[in-house]
Amino acid sequence: MNESETNSMDIDYVSNLARIELTVDEKEKFRGQLGDVLKYFQKLQKVDVEGVEPTAHAFPRYNVWDEDSPKEPYNIDQVMMNAPQSRNNQIVVPKVVED
Repeated sequence: MNESETNSMDIDYVSNLARIELTVDEKEKFRGQLGDVLKYFQKLQKVDVEGVEPTAHAFPRYNVWDEDSPKEPYNIDQVMMNAPQSRNNQIVVPKVVED
């Protein structure tokens, strides 16, 4: 991407897509930064990836969960011990839905 393409970039369109409002100074600053990012993507497009398998992680990932084993459930006193407020063996929480 050359300098004229970077300068003609519609930063208003990009900021609208991102749902952000930018000042004139921010537009100039981010126009240059976005141009640099796009130049880097052009470099990446030149890399030969023939035969490279797509991956979600840089290193192989395997199931990392602990062994699931049954345990005694907590009794009501143990559960209510950590509740900030309780009433009738139920945890009281702030109301989050309006009528």
